[in-house]
Amino acid sequence: MKYTFLAGLLVSLPLSVHAQEPDQPSDGARTFTIADFEQFAPRTALDMVRQIPGFSISRSDGQRGFGQAQENILINGQRISSKSTGAAEVLSRIPATNVERIELVEGANLDIPGLSGQVANVIATANGVSGTWTYRQRFRENLPPALDWFEVSVNGQNGALGWTLGVETEPGRGASAGREDVFENFTNGTGELVRYREEEFTFIADFVNINGSLNWKPANGHIANLNAEYNLWEPDQRETTSTFAPDGTLLSQSVFQFKENEWNSEVSGDYELDLGPGRFKLIGLQRNEHSPTRAKSFGANVDGTNLRNNIFDSTTDESESILRGEYNLTGANNSDWQFSLEGAFNTLENEQQRFTGTTFDAVTEVAANPAVRVEEKRGEAFITHGRQLTKDLRLQTSLGVEQSEIMSESVQASQTRRFTRPKGSASLAWTMNDKTTINASIAREVGQLNFFDFVSNVDLNRGDDNAGNIDIVPDQRWRLGLEVERDFGSWGAVTAEVFGEQIEDLGELVPIAIPNTDPQRIGEGPGNIDTASRFGIEIDGTIKFDNLGWNGAQLEYELFAQDTFVDDPFTGETRDFNGNTIYFYELNFRHDIPKTDWAWGINYERFEDAPVFRRNVRRYFTQPQGFSWAFIEHKDVFGMTASLFYANLTDSDDDFQRIEYTPDRNGTIRQIEDRSRNFGGILTLRLQGSF
Repeated sequence: MKYTFLAGLLVSLPLSVHAQEPDQPSDGARTFTIADFEQFAPRTALDMVRQIPGFSISRSDGQRGFGQAQENILINGQRISSKSTGAAEVLSRIPATNVERIELVEGANLDIPGLSGQVANVIATANGVSGTWTYRQRFRENLPPALDWFEVSVNGQNGALGWTLGVETEPGRGASAGREDVFENFTNGTGELVRYREEEFTFIADFVNINGSLNWKPANGHIANLNAEYNLWEPDQRETTSTFAPDGTLLSQSVFQFKENEWNSEVSGDYELDLGPGRFKLIGLQRNEHSPTRAKSFGANVDGTNLRNNIFDSTTDESESILRGEYNLTGANNSDWQFSLEGAFNTLENEQQRFTGTTFDAVTEVAANPAVRVEEKRGEAFITHGRQLTKDLRLQTSLGVEQSEIMSESVQASQTRRFTRPKGSASLAWTMNDKTTINASIAREVGQLNFFDFVSNVDLNRGDDNAGNIDIVPDQRWRLGLEVERDFGSWGAVTAEVFGEQIEDLGELVPIAIPNTDPQRIGEGPGNIDTASRFGIEIDGTIKFDNLGWNGAQLEYELFAQDTFVDDPFTGETRDFNGNTIYFYELNFRHDIPKTDWAWGINYERFEDAPVFRRNVRRYFTQPQGFSWAFIEHKDVFGMTASLFYANLTDSDDDFQRIEYTPDRNGTIRQIEDRSRNFGGILTLRLQGSF
C-alpha cells in the first residue's frame, strides 16, 4: 500500500540470541537426538519436538514487535522472528534427518527478554538438497472433499549459501446443522416457545502460502538472512435459516453469506557480525495485508412480506514495519549483556459501505462510513543481563522503556496521543538436581493493540454491532510465574506452572456513545477497563508405560485452568473476561507396536469458555460432549508414513445460547435463543515423506 516504511533489509527466521555457538551443546541441557524418537519414525523436526516428554510449543497470542519472546523454540540458538510464521510451521519444513540434536535449555540462560522456562533449541544443518512433504485428503458430511491439501518444502546448501523454498495449500472445510428455539413472554422464569429455526452452516476456504529464505554464513563469521512469504486466504461462509411457528408452519427463510479475498506478504532480513568486543545484529521486517470482505443477509416471509436484502462491504489495508539493532557481549563468570533499540511503524486504513434493497436483485447504497486511518510510531530500548549467581542458580534481568505515538483520523474526529511505558522482566532458574528445575519470573508487559478496535463493525447476521473507539490503548500488566520441571527418566516428564496477572486497561466491550445520534443513545465497542486480574495453572506431561510392561505406549496430557476477575462496565458485577477460557484439557494416547511399523492412538479434549457479555446480550458457546479422534498409522508404505484419522468419535454438538435483555442486562429477559448443531464425522488421510 502507499503508506509503507522499510528501514533496511529485514529479519529472517532467527532473531538474535547471544551466544553459544550452535554446534556446541549448552551446559546443563537435556539433549535429544533422532535415535530418541526412533519408535515414532519422525519425518520432520516438528515430529521430534512434539514427542519431547513434558514439553509443548507455547502459544503465541500476538507479539508487540520483536522485543518480547513468546514461543519457546530456537533454531540453531536463534529465535523465530517471523510475524506470519510460527514455530510449528518452521519446524515442519526441517527434515528430521537434518536435526543433529535438540537441547532442552532454561530460558534464563539466554539473553532474550521475556523468555523463561523450558526452551527447545533445535540444532539443524543441511547438506546438499533435502526436503519434506505432506499430503492430506479430508472428507466431511455435506461438503465437497478437500483433495488439494499439501505442503512441500525443499532445503539446499551450497558452500556458505543455504536456501529454502516452500509451497503450502490448506483448504478449510466446516459444516453443522441443527435447531434453534426462540423463547419470549417470560413468566415466573419460564418462557414461551414462539418460533424455532432449522439452520445449516457451511464454511469453505482456500489458503495458499509461498515462502522462501536465503542464509549466508561465510568463513569471516558474518551471518545474513533474507526471508519472503506471500499468502492468499479466501473463506466463504454460508448460513441458511428456515423459521417455523411452534406448530411447524413455515414462516420465513433467510441466508447469510460472508466472503473475504485476503492477501498478505512479509519480507524480513538480518545481518550479524563481530563488532568490537561483542556482536552486532541489524534486523528488520515489512509486512502488508489487503483484506476486502463482503457480508450479505437476505430473506423474506413466505408470503413475500418483510423482504430484507442487506450488504456490508469493508476494505482494510494494514502494514507493519520494524527495524531493530542488538549488541551482545559475553562477560566474566558466565555472564552476558544485550543492548537493543527497536523502532516500529504500523498503519491501518479501512473503508466501509452499506447497501439495502427492496428486491433480491438490486440494492442501493444507504451509507458510506468515513474512511478511518490509524498510525502508531513506537520506539523501545532494552538492556538485558544474565548472570550465574551460584553453580545451580542463574538470574536474568531485562529493563526497558517504550514510547509510542498513536494517531487516529476520520471525518468525524482526529487525535494524536503519546505514551511512555516501562517494561522489563526478571527470571530466576534454580537447578535443584539433575532431574528438577524451578523457575520464578516477574514481568511488566505491554499488550498489542488491535487496530480494528478503532473501526466500527456491522454484524448483519446477529445484529451485534460494535462502535469504533479512537481512545483505546494497549493493556499493561504485572505477571508473576512459578514453573517446576521434573524429568522422571524412562517414566516420562512433567512441567507445571502457576501464574498471576494484575492488569491495567484491559480490553473489553464497554459503553460507547453513538455519534450523530440522540445523545442518550449508547452503543458498545472495544474499550479499556481500569483494573482486572487473572490467576491460573498449566500442566504438560508425558507418562510412558514401558516400565509397566506395555512397551511403546504413552499418554500425553495437558491441563490449563484459570480464573479471571473484572468489573462489568454495564452492571458493575464482577465476572470473567469476555469469552475467556475457564479450563481446557487434552489426553493423547499413542501406542507404537513393538517390532512393527504400526501405531494407533486416541485423543480426547474438552474446554469451557466464559460467556461473552454485551450491553443487552449474553452469549454462551459450549461443546458438552467434548471432542475425540482416533488414528491408525503405518510408518513405511513405500517409504512414506501413512495415517488415517477419524474425528468426532463422541458425535459432538456445538451448543449456543443467546439471551437478550431489555433495556440492558440490568433489566429483564426479552428473548432466549437456544441452538444445538451437529457437525458429523471427519475422515482424514495423511501421507508424509522426506527426501
